[in-house]
Amino acid sequence: MPIPFSQRLDWTLATNPISQALAATKPRFDLTASNPTKAGLHYPETILEAFQNPQGLKYNPDPRGIDEARAALHLGPHTLLSASTSEAYGWLFKLLCNPDDAILVPRPSYPLFEFLAKLEAVEVIQYSLRYSEGWWLDFQSLEAQLTANTKAILFVHPNNPTGSYLKTGELEQLAQLCAARNIALISDEVFAEYPLAPDDTRAATLGDNGHCLTFVLGGLSKTAGLPQMKAAWLTVSGPQAAEAASRLELIADTYLSVSTPVQFALPALLAAGEDVRAQIQSRTQTNLRTLQQTALRPLHVEGGWYAVIPTPRARTEEEWAIHLLEAEGVLTQPGYFYDFETDGWLVVSLLTPEADFASGIEAIERQFTA
Repeated sequence: MPIPFSQRLDWTLATNPISQALAATKPRFDLTASNPTKAGLHYPETILEAFQNPQGLKYNPDPRGIDEARAALHLGPHTLLSASTSEAYGWLFKLLCNPDDAILVPRPSYPLFEFLAKLEAVEVIQYSLRYSEGWWLDFQSLEAQLTANTKAILFVHPNNPTGSYLKTGELEQLAQLCAARNIALISDEVFAEYPLAPDDTRAATLGDNGHCLTFVLGGLSKTAGLPQMKAAWLTVSGPQAAEAASRLELIADTYLSVSTPVQFALPALLAAGEDVRAQIQSRTQTNLRTLQQTALRPLHVEGGWYAVIPTPRARTEEEWAIHLLEAEGVLTQPGYFYDFETDGWLVVSLLTPEADFASGIEAIERQFTA
């Protein structure tokens, strides 16, 4: 009789049609790029030099992270290091939720949250982001999803892939709602340093909102374009911040996952990352301008590395993604990968090298208008 595996892993393992098409067709222009280390960027030699610190040869673990590394972040006293934001999510779900408790996550958004939550036996319930000349948080949708088992509301600031920031008025309303319901607020701000346009109405950060227990996540993966270095952080603020940080320290002490060398290298990696971040910022802005000069009518995007394009009704978004791959060698992602509520969207990466992006977008425009 076979071993009954955990229900945490009862996801379908079937290959989707786009992956099947990709197995048979090598793309000429990859408009799904998400790995900055494979995007043709220049990485300073100081990144490797940062690992020559002899202190990295000694193991002296600190569950919150060594003082020098945390101080380099300038994020306040209740900051802990993790190996990744994914790991930090796992810690937060352990901290806040009992089995079968729920967290609220935005829709559309990055599909990772459902996997991370299910691994912790936590339910994911979606609330809606709406679009009308810009994205906004649908509070009616959010409040309708709240139950006695809701332990946290998660927001991505700016969101992936919509590129939308929470505005200051929305933050005030959201933080007051969390305080009134005794719910924690989790803010994923990994893309926060990649604005694509100025906007005085957006919240700088969801931390220190003055109302509710809040957790803000960030990491080297996006801040410095260094996903291979495996270092991230979370900062706790608001009521019960000290107690929450102490409990997180116990969880972190159970894993001690952040390597010593990367912690001692962190100040230098952050400094070197400023150059990488500037390259990414320049590229995403250039590619966005290229996209905006076409007839493809991209949705308004405020920050991050992605843009959303509406598709003609002649095909479904999945059919368009497959057709573009087979006819033009252009790889894109359909909106349902990100839980868009309606069909008719393609997501493209602004991280793609400029020449490939321009060629890929030209091919999409050619096919859409054929």
